[in-house]
Amino acid sequence: MDLEMLKKYCLSKKGAREDFPFDEETLVFKAGSKMFGLTNINSEVLSINLKCDPDLSLSLRTDYPSVKPGFHMNKEHWNTVVLDETLEDDKIKWLIDLSYDLVVKGMSKKERENLL
Repeated sequence: MDLEMLKKYCLSKKGAREDFPFDEETLVFKAGSKMFGLTNINSEVLSINLKCDPDLSLSLRTDYPSVKPGFHMNKEHWNTVVLDETLEDDKIKWLIDLSYDLVVKGMSKKERENLL
């Protein structure tokens, strides 16, 4: 998966938008006011930080070498997924879906209703 495919998929999520709140190279995907993905658009090796259930995170990190503890994030709740073609696009999309769903689930009822 390349950057354009990644952006297209993340932005296809209901109410998703992109932002650069930290600097000019850290692209953040948000659902409402909550982040569900972060990527460095200038990195030589494309990766994305995604939210994940802590128990599932441990399992994914064991099973997939391209899934690592979240870089510059809470390592219990975030993974860095290296998009180096060792993971199939469908698996990457599934991980994006999980991150988005976790973020939406954690929203207030009002914010969730406004988003959906």
